[in-house]
Amino acid sequence: MNDDDLLAAARDALQNAYVPYSEYPVGAAVETASGDVYTGCNVENANYSNSLHAEEVAVGEAVADGHREFTRVVVTSAARDAVTPCGMCRQTLAEFCSDDTPVLCDTGDGFERYTVGGLIPDTITPEMLGKQP
Repeated sequence: MNDDDLLAAARDALQNAYVPYSEYPVGAAVETASGDVYTGCNVENANYSNSLHAEEVAVGEAVADGHREFTRVVVTSAARDAVTPCGMCRQTLAEFCSDDTPVLCDTGDGFERYTVGGLIPDTITPEMLGKQP
């Protein structure tokens, strides 16, 4: 799957976003090491702290299917404003991605390109906690 196909999957996912409060739909797609693609959209809740972010939903779906390693991430919003993952989502991605995993953020006519390590350097790792995943 190429970058544009992964973007199309993320854009499809954002169509299902439940955003009655922010009115800011976000979609994400993650590609696993085996080439499978999982998508997610944001799901808001009246208690904002219980809301789910698109990246979390995509990662959660993939992990529930047994995947533990991702090779690419795409994030989009209806605004096509090159939204990047928030800090919480960056930490979640760092758990399953290498520092050089590409994170592509939709500008509407292309991508802003980042890496997981560039978005969240010196992240908390399992090794720092004396654990191996």
